[in-house]
Amino acid sequence: MAPTTFDFQKKLEPIRGVLIFFITLLVANLFWKYNVLGDESPTVDSMVTFWGFNISAPFVWMAHHVAHATIAFLHFFGSSATLTDTNNIQFANGNSVRIIWACTGMKQAYICFCIIAFSRGPWRKKAWFIPLSLLLVYAFNIFRIAFIVACIQNHPNWFHFLHVHVFKYIFYGIIFLMWVYWEEMIVDRPRKLMQAKVKS
Repeated sequence: MAPTTFDFQKKLEPIRGVLIFFITLLVANLFWKYNVLGDESPTVDSMVTFWGFNISAPFVWMAHHVAHATIAFLHFFGSSATLTDTNNIQFANGNSVRIIWACTGMKQAYICFCIIAFSRGPWRKKAWFIPLSLLLVYAFNIFRIAFIVACIQNHPNWFHFLHVHVFKYIFYGIIFLMWVYWEEMIVDRPRKLMQAKVKS
């Protein structure tokens, strides 16, 4: 009887894509965490740096944009919140939230880009799927900020829980679902359809 050998690569094949997803997520997150640095204090306009270079400009612009988009979203649903020139979204009862560089969604957009870019699949399809996924990240970020701001009007003690725990993981869950759609519907579906035609 011939000895059996353990084919590690074959055993990993069914979960190869999931492993690549989580490894890319971890590496991209750590790279951002230790290389894109900025003060997250709500009382100052901080400088954002990358390897010592000042990259604040796009973050400052995006923070202003997110603040204006959020206030427009809130007003559409009848909120009386007001926006100051320092990105503070305030309510008449004194509760407020300040939109800073870390609220822009740029980190999540970068991670989403990395995950799709390093996933299998043709670049001609990535060329349209990546911008579409970044648009979804942008839209969800505006909803996330608006929801949190709306909640703190009467429940300011909810801020930490919603911001740090709930929406953080929902955000990554949405990125995961976009990756699943990419793998199943964009990459694998044409191959499966072709195989079905051949069998028939």
